[in-house]
Amino acid sequence: MWNNKIPPCAQCLQEYRVMGTMESNSACGTSIFFSVFLMAFLITPPCNGGKILVFSLDGSHWINMKLMIEELHARGHSISVIRPSTSWYIEEVSHLYDSINIPQSKQFESLIHGYLERIIKVQREGSSSLTLLKLIVQFQSMTSEVHSIYCDMLAQIFEDPRLLQSLSEAQYDMVLTDPSIAFGVVLAKYLKLPTVLNVRWITSGDGHSIIAPSPLSYIPVPGSGLTDNMSFTERIKNVFFHVLIVFQEVFMIGPHYVAICDKYIEGGCDTSSLFQEADIWLFRSDFVFDFPRPTMPNMVYIGGFQCKPAQPLPADLEAFVESAGEHGVIIMTLGTFVSALPDDIAEDIARVFAKMPQKVIWRHTGKIPSSLGNNTQIVDWMPQKDLLGHPQTKVFVAHGGTNGVQEAIYHGVPVLGIPLFYDQFDNLLRLQERGAGKIIRLADVNFHSFEQGLKEVLHQDSYSHNMQRLSVLHRDQPIPPMDHAIFWVEYVMRHKGAAHLRTQAYKMPWYSYYSIDVLVALSAAGSFFLLATFIVFRLLCCRGRTSKVKKH
Repeated sequence: MWNNKIPPCAQCLQEYRVMGTMESNSACGTSIFFSVFLMAFLITPPCNGGKILVFSLDGSHWINMKLMIEELHARGHSISVIRPSTSWYIEEVSHLYDSINIPQSKQFESLIHGYLERIIKVQREGSSSLTLLKLIVQFQSMTSEVHSIYCDMLAQIFEDPRLLQSLSEAQYDMVLTDPSIAFGVVLAKYLKLPTVLNVRWITSGDGHSIIAPSPLSYIPVPGSGLTDNMSFTERIKNVFFHVLIVFQEVFMIGPHYVAICDKYIEGGCDTSSLFQEADIWLFRSDFVFDFPRPTMPNMVYIGGFQCKPAQPLPADLEAFVESAGEHGVIIMTLGTFVSALPDDIAEDIARVFAKMPQKVIWRHTGKIPSSLGNNTQIVDWMPQKDLLGHPQTKVFVAHGGTNGVQEAIYHGVPVLGIPLFYDQFDNLLRLQERGAGKIIRLADVNFHSFEQGLKEVLHQDSYSHNMQRLSVLHRDQPIPPMDHAIFWVEYVMRHKGAAHLRTQAYKMPWYSYYSIDVLVALSAAGSFFLLATFIVFRLLCCRGRTSKVKKH
């Protein structure tokens, strides 16, 4: 078990200092030995490790979580990962962790890819109210199905006495979970364990909105496509999207978890209260990238924690990049889930690339475009971080996923974005607002629009300068984001939680949180006072009139 009073290294160091004090009169050579030993000791992993139970979604969510697991494993912690048996990203066998496999028949990969194909088809119809409605319906349907699948997995765990006993007897110190799905927080509630959220999004959208004040007047709702500087009509749109998210949480997502909580959790629960009870929120964002907004003491910002200095490229790729000369290189990828665009769009993009003097590295697994130029290299996979950090890279053509955007900021490479789904448009909008990127909607992508956008980002120095400035701001931190994240994970283990950092807001009903009850009471008291004053005034007036009548 994790020592809850003294950090492991500090505990061992304290013991060593006691020994050193006993021999304080030793020769100078002993002092030198002590100094060398102390320096060596401080850079070693913790002496005692904690036990951590982890849950994560597949895809890019797992990529982020795995990086944190690698660091925690290197520091001596024991980790168990809950995974569906059909996971295509979370390896069943790993030296980093023990797997807890939950049988699952549905293939998440085919579910996600099927949804994305439908979304791309709808987006190509153009921007209209009908298109927006179709996108909303598709998203709501897919979201509900995914949460239903994970709730079935929770039910399997709760219906398996041996697995439950194993989880209880494992004596985990905490749960590290991805709150995009409420699986981890429900399990943590049952096991009565402290919780750390590795988060950007929760089941109902942006994580901030559930624990920190989030005025709709200047904080854009995810999916709204708005900035923090809204006109009156844009604020109306923002309120509409907020209502939509509340509807989704109450009617599409929440019921899945309420049913599980009512059946298996003593006293029941709901996702909102579970998220609000989390000890630490590790937010994969920062205010170099995101719009400024209110925050809370238990919110820790680790935006770009996955970013590292570039490593040397493979020899063949390095030769290709260097052959670009002064013109440099353009790299293009559409992330984890989408490796190929519709054929006609791919043909237009390939034609534009063929006209450019730059060399191009394009991650594309679909049909090879017939218009592909000699300057373009098609790859199934690319070392994205290392290419972004290469001095020859001039522009990053991307879909706008959080990881890619943050890596582009870290390395100072401007972005030409083609958002496809989820948070990608919002991510790219933040870059565009800062003059570090440009957005082309999928419905607008053709030869001319793509060529114009690419040349604009390449040749207008402001894009590069603005992105370089963001890079400098992002790197100017006293503690690397990964170290910051690990500190707070270990902090929760040392102190058995971080309840002292939570505000009382999560315990308050909505009418108390917004002081509606106070306003009603004050309004009632004010109304009573005015009514009483009016009655007294009327009585005095009536008495005065009666006196005058008697005199006459």
